[in-house]
Amino acid sequence: MNLFQEVYDRIRYATNARTQVELAEVLEIRQSSISDAKRRDSVPSDWYMKLFEKFGLNPDWLKKGVGPMYLRTEQGYAPADPPAGGVSEDPAHYGDPAAKGVLVTVHAMHCPYEEGARRPEFRPVGKVALPQTFAAPQIQVFRADSDAFSPTVRRGAYVGIDTEFVHPVSGEMYAVLMPHEGLALKRLFFDAARDLFLLRTDHPDHPDGVLSVKECPQRLVGRLVWVLQQI
Repeated sequence: MNLFQEVYDRIRYATNARTQVELAEVLEIRQSSISDAKRRDSVPSDWYMKLFEKFGLNPDWLKKGVGPMYLRTEQGYAPADPPAGGVSEDPAHYGDPAAKGVLVTVHAMHCPYEEGARRPEFRPVGKVALPQTFAAPQIQVFRADSDAFSPTVRRGAYVGIDTEFVHPVSGEMYAVLMPHEGLALKRLFFDAARDLFLLRTDHPDHPDGVLSVKECPQRLVGRLVWVLQQI
């Protein structure tokens, strides 16, 4: 890996800038300046000064991965002495999508929905930082507001719903619009005798519901692909 790429990856990691356009806004420069620096394999010194002034980032950490990441915090200047021999890290892992953080919008599962009505707009209720691999464009994030799917999904958990995966598959977990409830997590099972899907939760006290094949396109929001919660 060349010098520019090592520093570039650390800057993106520290600032959460995912593209050259976003990084140019952070550095208050033109995007073409980043392309020029990459071509020269050289990082301009004023980048380090700008990142220190705006975020308190340690120039030595940006250049070589040595020492503390920050020299300045909200409490003031706080340099830390590294252990004997210094602290050095391999910057290669910053190129891994799982190592890159992304801030995404979280939506409430509670929403007004009546059978046959148009799909409602989901209300934003906050933000959460996720690994980039968890935040694909088709993933919509919700916060569980009940224990209906406990113990698999507990109240307060963050769940990722793949909105492109709306083809019902028996045994899979989906976000389903339920009349008078809003969005709910359900495990689908096809009942061939009645030509409909049974809707179940992992909670033993919750009765089964049903979903006709015809209603699937309107009521299936997507498949559950990940859960983030404390255990």
